[in-house]
Amino acid sequence: MNDGKDIADDEARAEGATRRRALMLGAAGAAAVVSIRPALAQTAGSVLTCEIPVPDPSRAGGFIDANGNVVPAGTRNAFAPPVRPLSGEDVRRAMASGGNLPGVDYERSRAYMKYVGRLQRGTAGFTCFASLQMLRK
Repeated sequence: MNDGKDIADDEARAEGATRRRALMLGAAGAAAVVSIRPALAQTAGSVLTCEIPVPDPSRAGGFIDANGNVVPAGTRNAFAPPVRPLSGEDVRRAMASGGNLPGVDYERSRAYMKYVGRLQRGTAGFTCFASLQMLRK
């Protein structure tokens, strides 16, 4: 007759272990959420402070034509590069609103944004631009 009591005790222990395991998994999941959210916020913040040089430093001295291509300095109807790299935040705002980059006129802004849109892997500023694209999704 003790067998029934032993089985009940074993089941109670197993149930208690199952509850403890569930609580531990829940706590681990909550810790993961708490640690991931700040990481995502930090990533988004760093993306907005990244910079995109126009043009790539390997093409220093190049101007940007209306189609976003790098052309030799002094090319007619081409724009001198900006005095400082474009910030991720400025590019993000211009992409979202279709507006101008700060401090430049419409045509120059469009040319710079076309240049940025054509960035390819291995070009300075590509990682920043790719990160901005991921933020939009």
